Amino acid sequence: MYLMRIGAPGAERPVVRVDERHYVDVSDVTPDFDERFFAAGGPALLAGPVAAGERRAFAGERIGAPIARPHQILCIGLNYSDHAAETGQAVPAEPILFTKSPNTLVGPYDDVRIPRGSTKTDWEVELGIVVGRRTSYLNSPEEAKDAIAGYCVVNDVSERAFQMERGGQWSKGKSAETFNPAGPWLVTPDELADVRNLGMWLDVNGTRRQTGTTKTMIFDPYVIVHHLSQFMVLEPGDLINTGTPPGVGMGHDPQIWLQPGDVMELGIEGLGSQRQNVVGPR
Repeated sequence: MYLMRIGAPGAERPVVRVDERHYVDVSDVTPDFDERFFAAGGPALLAGPVAAGERRAFAGERIGAPIARPHQILCIGLNYSDHAAETGQAVPAEPILFTKSPNTLVGPYDDVRIPRGSTKTDWEVELGIVVGRRTSYLNSPEEAKDAIAGYCVVNDVSERAFQMERGGQWSKGKSAETFNPAGPWLVTPDELADVRNLGMWLDVNGTRRQTGTTKTMIFDPYVIVHHLSQFMVLEPGDLINTGTPPGVGMGHDPQIWLQPGDVMELGIEGLGSQRQNVVGPR
């Protein structure tokens, strides 16, 4: 199942994509794809209504993030060995955790805004995990499978000077407005043959900058969810960004940073693609 939210910012309505041109509106089942929806059963609530619902044609409406603003956005750093190498850092022994402000979440085709004072805004294509139920102290990574509602494409936009040169505070470099485009869909696990073997890519201005696969993750999605559950309670609808493959701007020689007027295009096999225009500070 492919869950989407369409409509103007702040007025999105929940729908299920049934093919490339059609969707079923499910706002009579749930007002949004939010914490309450996932806690009540999530996508399992929609099978009957989607099968019986009226198919409507997409008509150019804005596509929002596939989930409402979550309780938290958790992020895993340096989760690809080749990305760790390009940044000059050691492969971590356990997942590196940091957070992004939940209000960074935007739609997959919304503009990305460079923050004031930025000199090093960067891109990162990532696999996003959406938590499906309240979760803590899972017994094993295998048990974590049942705690995942689905997956989506995210762009973990980062300001490297804020992240690395302002006291080592990663969240400073991750939490500017528009810094977490997500979608276009939340894809339920049954739609993917193996989430641990999905191709990933990102282009800037038509030039391929990142190419990778989730197969080279150090910690796979099940390990990540199990690990995080030992330290905190994960809430339904929480979003977890799971790290990026090599090719970020910081890793190039010379380094490359986003500028107003740039265009980012990115995607993950089976999860769809995004496109963002880069705009200047307010």
